[in-house]
Amino acid sequence: MPTPRSVRLDDSVLESLSSFVLRHPGLSTSSAISLLVTEGLRMEQHPGVTFRDGPAGRRAVVLDGSDVWQVITAVLDVRQAEPTITPHEVIDAVAAATGAEPHHVRVALDYYGAHAEEIDAIVRDNRDVADAWEAALSRRDALFSP
Repeated sequence: MPTPRSVRLDDSVLESLSSFVLRHPGLSTSSAISLLVTEGLRMEQHPGVTFRDGPAGRRAVVLDGSDVWQVITAVLDVRQAEPTITPHEVIDAVAAATGAEPHHVRVALDYYGAHAEEIDAIVRDNRDVADAWEAALSRRDALFSP
């Protein structure tokens, strides 16, 4: 259970915070403060990571523009395709496949190391959506099979 705290904020910060809350339905001012402080601390702990809104919600993003979950999915795909290659080779392969710099792949890996459950859940959700979409397309295409 969160502990109540008294915090003094400048008027300009309160104005920006109110605008943020309006753009994020379901967030209270208190939950927005908690979210933004958490994200700020994570960005301080993981230089090169920021947070962005998107259709699936707010998520961690490497400053080159790749979502952390996308980089991790690429790492998992490379490891599955070539289980014996070295970590350095995995990083190079992911960088080549995604267009990310190897440094940015490492940033995503470091963030994943600290927040694996969060990223694993996003990867699972995205794979479930992709599987459901493929199944729907297969059912549709079956209508036109002889």
